[in-house]
Amino acid sequence: MEEGKRQRQIAGLLNEEMNRIFQLLGLSMMDGGMVSISSVKVTPDLLEARFYLSLFQVKDPDAALKKVVDRTNEIKRELAHRVRHQLRNMPVLKFFRDDTLDHVFKMEELFKRIGEEGNATDGSPNPTPES
Repeated sequence: MEEGKRQRQIAGLLNEEMNRIFQLLGLSMMDGGMVSISSVKVTPDLLEARFYLSLFQVKDPDAALKKVVDRTNEIKRELAHRVRHQLRNMPVLKFFRDDTLDHVFKMEELFKRIGEEGNATDGSPNPTPES
């Protein structure tokens, strides 16, 4: 089902405010890496907000996600204070790890290896398709 206009508006508002809160609470830098919100999805009834966190060069991603989840009440209190005039009810906050970057890096590594193996087997630097 397609996301409605109000869902997108609320998701954008929550994303913007949550990024500010992460900076304020010191959650944007953890374990030598960067934590950012890659996307926000809001249910059609606006009662649940799912935050997908991108963890870049964080040594222990699971521990970083746990730190964020452990501070959910503090985060929700700050968020409720910031959006109290835009939202009637505060949605339930859920945090998930966005592993898109991990997949991108793995795919790049695979393509790099395939390219190196291809070059090693035929000896030519750039294989050209035969016509």
